[in-house]
Amino acid sequence: MKNSGNKIFIYDTTLRDGAQGEGISFSSAGKMALARRLDQFGVDYIEGGYAGSNQKDMDFFRDIKKEHLSHARIVAFGATRRANTRVNDDPMVHSLIKAETTVVTVVGKAWELHVSDVLRATVKENFAMIADTIGYLKDRGREVFFDAEHFFDGYKDNPEFAMSTLEAAVHAGVDSVVLCDTNGGCLPHEIFSITSNVVQALLIPVGIHVHNDMGLAVAGSLEAVRAGAKQVQGTVNGFGERCGNANLCSIIPTLQIKMGKECVNKEALKGLKELSLFVNDLVNMRHDARAPYVGHSAFVHKAGPHVNAVQKNPRTFEHVKPESVGNKRRILVSELSGSSSVLLKAIELGVGREKSAKGAREVLSALKHLESKGYAFEAADASFRMLVQKVLKEHRSFFELEGFRVIVEKRGKNEPCLSEATIKVRVNDQVEQTAAEGDGPVNALDTALRKALVRFYPQIAKVFLTDFSVRILDPEEATAAKTRVLIESSDGEDSWGTVGVSGNIIEASWEALVDSVEYKLFREEEKKKKRRTGRTGKRRKKSKKVS
Repeated sequence: MKNSGNKIFIYDTTLRDGAQGEGISFSSAGKMALARRLDQFGVDYIEGGYAGSNQKDMDFFRDIKKEHLSHARIVAFGATRRANTRVNDDPMVHSLIKAETTVVTVVGKAWELHVSDVLRATVKENFAMIADTIGYLKDRGREVFFDAEHFFDGYKDNPEFAMSTLEAAVHAGVDSVVLCDTNGGCLPHEIFSITSNVVQALLIPVGIHVHNDMGLAVAGSLEAVRAGAKQVQGTVNGFGERCGNANLCSIIPTLQIKMGKECVNKEALKGLKELSLFVNDLVNMRHDARAPYVGHSAFVHKAGPHVNAVQKNPRTFEHVKPESVGNKRRILVSELSGSSSVLLKAIELGVGREKSAKGAREVLSALKHLESKGYAFEAADASFRMLVQKVLKEHRSFFELEGFRVIVEKRGKNEPCLSEATIKVRVNDQVEQTAAEGDGPVNALDTALRKALVRFYPQIAKVFLTDFSVRILDPEEATAAKTRVLIESSDGEDSWGTVGVSGNIIEASWEALVDSVEYKLFREEEKKKKRRTGRTGKRRKKSKKVS
């Protein structure tokens, strides 16, 4: 890592430090997949794991050598030799060599408290541990980074000692030192001040590694860069021990877009949200809707005046272009919305007219009426689309309900509940009646509905429920309270939300299910129309050329 101009080197430790977070675990295949993805995105260093601590990490170092990475360099992480142990006799140091990576990161103590209370060693021995380990690795041709653990706490406690740990590493030939706020308790202005002192004192590049225990890891990392740090360590989505590490999904776009630093390719940055989603999927974590830059709500607008302003000039309420980080603008509709919100949302969903102000007012009126009854369309775009079509008289039903019945039966104290739904629907002039069992009454009803319709509309066989949530709207009414049901559906490619409200939870679920199925069928019709239009356009273009 050379100290070069405006370039900030991104060091990803998701596979090591991120994996130490509660509930985070990567399979061997998952580690390889993420390494490939990070390389494609353009990070400079990928810390693959803690060499010698477990077989999975060592297997990763072995397998990643077979990959042809285009940009990133793989890093093996380890610690300084043990106290009062020769470096040649420390198996963990040998594991760093066995990993066969060209870059190695070594963590060592930079807080005197840890030397006395954790290592139970002398200050002199701690300096020797740092120097011996780094010298051993440099002699074997490795690029070596020194993670100065608890550096900021150590500096505030005893600046001379903390700086001496860095000097020991520098004299041993280390390529870069990384200042670690391991407890995540250092304020951003303190990080700036201390990092500035280190940058001025050393002739080698300085890096930053901050934990998020105060929610300030991103701010601290940015302040370190402002003070002269050239390497930033962090994790995708901020995964890590306790409250996590500095979130690269916030740091990278802020450095690049706001501070004019060079981190990754501009086109690659457009894949930031996709990278964030990919990592969450790998570890089966729900995506944070409110995450800066990459969250589903990061560029969402709800209040009428905000939507109106964004329509005129997006800069009024968007600090960056959503597309620059792979996100998109979304308009929410609710009783707080104005006509502009409704019109923009309708156009976004492919319905409505650019200049249909009267239609927008009619939709807004219907929307407010329904929300007064308990409906909420923020997470139910599909239901909102159905509403717009009905108000604008553009809706046609694909089927009509003749009736349904749901039975829940428990045949004994220790027996599970059984749910069965029978449903009768009419499609054109044909009546279909089916029955289906399910894990619960809604599952049974959903299965029976799709079973009844699949003969007429085979495409709905791919639709399945991905989420089902229930909210009691007026709990003071106890069991007579109204219920709002939100359903999220998917066909494996796209997902959409629908809503239903009723004093009966089954009827509320039915409303949401109907909107879900009809939305899918409308989308399929639209695709057919586009394909027909495309074919017609091609034929016309060809005939024009011939003539």
